[in-house]
Amino acid sequence: MRHGKKVNHLGRKTAHRKAMLANMASSLIEHKRINTTVAKAKALKQFVEPLITKAKAENNITAEKGTHNRRIAFKSLRNKYAVTELFSNVAEKVGDRPGGYTRIIKLGTRLGDNADMAMIELVDFNELYNAGKPKKKTTRRSRRGGKKQEEENVVAPAAPAEKAEAQADVENVTDDSEE
Repeated sequence: MRHGKKVNHLGRKTAHRKAMLANMASSLIEHKRINTTVAKAKALKQFVEPLITKAKAENNITAEKGTHNRRIAFKSLRNKYAVTELFSNVAEKVGDRPGGYTRIIKLGTRLGDNADMAMIELVDFNELYNAGKPKKKTTRRSRRGGKKQEEENVVAPAAPAEKAEAQADVENVTDDSEE
């Protein structure tokens, strides 16, 4: 049974696991993609996504919050170059994304020990997947009054009788100018 098992220990003691995840997260932030086993990739995803959320500009509006979030990220990553990259380039690129900053792509098995391998990458930095798709327009939908507001904003097309009256007015104006 797995009651209360929230962390995959990856066959390591706590200090070793935290150091390994910090090194892998630093490599992921600096290189934008890394190859590893599927289990480590899933553990890394849970480790790095909250750090990316803390790095986003909307969470660092004041200087105090920005400093606090940088210190939290440094405590986890233990690499000041990775923290700088995270808060500058990565945060700028994922600013409008509401989550899901990483993608895990399974690669098959490793030749030596038949371990399941995967590539984990930052989603916004892959130009191959994002090239064919235009940027989606983000909309928030509410459950109340969505269609009524849209109908009010849409201008109804003019009726044929109104078009004829408008044309007659234009002809009258041109006739008056000729006299």
